[in-house]
Amino acid sequence: MNWDLIFTITNNYALLMWLLLAFAPRSAAILTGLFYGGIGLLAGTYAVIIIPLMTGLIDGGSGAAPDFTTLAGVQQLLSTPGGATVGWIHYLAFDLFVGLWVARNADKYGFARWLQIPILLFVLMLGPLGLVLYLLLRFTRHNKVAEAVIPE
Repeated sequence: MNWDLIFTITNNYALLMWLLLAFAPRSAAILTGLFYGGIGLLAGTYAVIIIPLMTGLIDGGSGAAPDFTTLAGVQQLLSTPGGATVGWIHYLAFDLFVGLWVARNADKYGFARWLQIPILLFVLMLGPLGLVLYLLLRFTRHNKVAEAVIPE
């Protein structure tokens, strides 16, 4: 497989989705497109690659089936072109999902877009750190956990 091409396409596609999330109007059509066309497509791409990679139907670059039960096995998988690519797509899909949740929740509680954009950048670049920053900001407006975690 051409891992460089798959990496480049998915990475650039995810960046486009993040730009839409940060700067496009948050209409129902845009949000639905981001959810299914962005997150769904990235997650689907991940699924299409990880299943044959895990079963040995395609070679990720190591020649061996991945072992997720040990640190050495995970390091071996992620050190291969296929493993690094599929691992990156995993991050892209989940970080975009979290970014969409942050944006929708921030809109719900009236946080200005200029305040959301740096947090979304942290979610994109540093995943959990961006989420923690948003949760801290979110706590300043509303400290009820149930209302913070239920997506509407």
